[in-house]
Amino acid sequence: MDFSDDDLRQFDENGAPPLPATGESFTVETNGARIWAASFGTGPAVVLLHGGLGNAGNWGHQVPALVAAGFRAIVMDSRGHGRSSRDQHPFSYGLMSSDVLAVMDHLQIATAPIIGWSDGACTGLVLARRHPERVTGVFFFACNMDPSGARPFVPSPVIDHCFARHVKDYAALSPTPDDFGPFSAAVSLMQQTQPDYSAADLAAITVPVAIVQSESDEFIHTEHARYLARSIPGATLTLLDGVSHFAPLQRPRLFNEAMLAFLASLELR
Repeated sequence: MDFSDDDLRQFDENGAPPLPATGESFTVETNGARIWAASFGTGPAVVLLHGGLGNAGNWGHQVPALVAAGFRAIVMDSRGHGRSSRDQHPFSYGLMSSDVLAVMDHLQIATAPIIGWSDGACTGLVLARRHPERVTGVFFFACNMDPSGARPFVPSPVIDHCFARHVKDYAALSPTPDDFGPFSAAVSLMQQTQPDYSAADLAAITVPVAIVQSESDEFIHTEHARYLARSIPGATLTLLDGVSHFAPLQRPRLFNEAMLAFLASLELR
């Protein structure tokens, strides 16, 4: 039977499955921060970027699937998240995209596709817009590219379970374990004001993009996902049924099938 955790109760209690023990982890110093990252498997590199307040361990269902499919999975804790530090500069997707480049440079990876979830999706698309020569494609899951795409926040048990896990993981992993409140507020400020891409900005994106949206996403309007797919040249739109903003954790097989189909379309070597 397929694994499912629709209400995120298991994620709250136990977290995602551990990342494989066979990986190699490292840190990169860049732009005033120490960025934690890890590499798993061999083959074409794929960079996975987690969502806001989370950490690289949230990809515990995806990394083994990528390795089994013959890819090298690269995960990283975004600045200020997980094991990564940050300085006093405000969070920005542009700054975090430069951190991704630093990790790729450390690993001597010239180009790679980005698998982005929520804030990670936005970071990946900003990177593709600024440095298309480094990005093979972007799998853009569950994020907006201007403020109009965000739904008003409505608390729910699923969100509560996810948030509770993030609090516990931050305390266990962060170099500043007592600062979750200020950290969360700083991330929220970024999310409220960034990004603010126009239709012209979207039209200037030249890499292959898959817009992937859960029909029950708590944070992003489905119509915004359709708008992104219409506005980015050649972009595709995939709607995931029966899941929400947390599909990689709720029903990983469903998410992984869409992710691997996108990577297959890129014909990576």
